[in-house]
Amino acid sequence: MDLRRLRTFVAVAELGTVSKAALRLGVGQPALSRQISDLQQELGLRLFDRVGRRLVLTAQGEQFLGDCRGVVGHIESLGERVELLRRGDRGVLKIAAPPHTIESVLSAFLPRYAERFPNVHVKLTEALGRDQTAMLERGEVHVGIRHDPGDRRFESLVLPADEVLAACTPSIELGHAGMIDIGRLASYPLLLLDSGYSVRRLFNAACRLADVEPNIVLESRAPHTLLALAEASQGVAIIPSLLRTDRHTLRIVRITHRRRPLRERYAIQWEKRRPMPPYAESFCQALAEYMRQILPITRPSVGASAAARKH
Repeated sequence: MDLRRLRTFVAVAELGTVSKAALRLGVGQPALSRQISDLQQELGLRLFDRVGRRLVLTAQGEQFLGDCRGVVGHIESLGERVELLRRGDRGVLKIAAPPHTIESVLSAFLPRYAERFPNVHVKLTEALGRDQTAMLERGEVHVGIRHDPGDRRFESLVLPADEVLAACTPSIELGHAGMIDIGRLASYPLLLLDSGYSVRRLFNAACRLADVEPNIVLESRAPHTLLALAEASQGVAIIPSLLRTDRHTLRIVRITHRRRPLRERYAIQWEKRRPMPPYAESFCQALAEYMRQILPITRPSVGASAAARKH
């Protein structure tokens, strides 16, 4: 069934004459008359009765008009959706990120993004950096936010580095001038994230280089558990600078090795071989710009007990 004939039928039914329908559609009257005639012949139905100069719908035509309006309306809506897809501002965007990044970055960014791109639905998956590799390879997510593993299979938008910080109750005199060497830190009871976190692997590597054995009292997958225990004087929490600490009263210091801060660059990444939808590319650019403005989330403390935090 020719869509042009259906549009012609709807226009003639609504306007009552072929001449008015021809003006609306920008088609000559003879062509419109042929389309109506062909449609009636194809259907085996008489759709119009002529009353003077007007065409009036038959009972069968009345019933057919409702169906035609539904079909034409659906096709027009589908065309609009295709155009939105072509423009790149409609679709599902699948993002993987560590839990603390979702809390500290995406929870504030996503409402702003939704105002600009209301037709993009963002689906979040909580995943640590190492777990994201397989998800990106399999196409389970479009984009991963994580420490950059240096894998050439992935394209990256590089962000400010994520630093390894120590957090403790303000009553503990930890470090000097907002820093502590990892060798001096080893004697404190330490609250660590488990090995799935990149910041933990970075901390372990620095301990090996410094030839120190850390005094570990707890390993956890929940960063805020470490902060709560540190605030309660149960140890020193080793945390990434992307973690929010503003809900706690803590002293924050930067961990160093040979006077160099422990840090690793953060990145927004996607698999090179998998085509990215246009709306995913615009999301990555907007998120990178936002993260460059707000990172680091937590900085070393200023003064005796106040942690300087940036949001």
